[in-house]
Amino acid sequence: MKFTQDTRTGNNVVRGYGAAELRINDAVFRSSLIVSATAIEPRPNLAAVAQLQGDDAAALLAHRPELVLLGTGARQEFPHPSFGANFLRAGIGFEVMDTGAACRTFNVLVAEARRVVALLIV
Repeated sequence: MKFTQDTRTGNNVVRGYGAAELRINDAVFRSSLIVSATAIEPRPNLAAVAQLQGDDAAALLAHRPELVLLGTGARQEFPHPSFGANFLRAGIGFEVMDTGAACRTFNVLVAEARRVVALLIV
């Protein structure tokens, strides 16, 4: 199998993550955020899964994704079922994982040109 370098530009890629920050491309973020292949939306008032509300789901759905990833911090923590139901009703995949796993999964899906959006909680 021949491997070639991906030379597409303009896609957001998670370059690093830690306990208190995320690095998307060359920018460092110290708050939660929504990221898609082409957009980054800081969510500075969101620090925990328990704070998720309907407007967070609406912001994710506005990107018209085929799959939504929720990175819940250092440990996987499931949101209230009503939050995930927003995506089920829209026929959109919804996966919950720790933020590190969400970052890695996001990068793979963006490289595959999938319409993915992630909400990453730091």
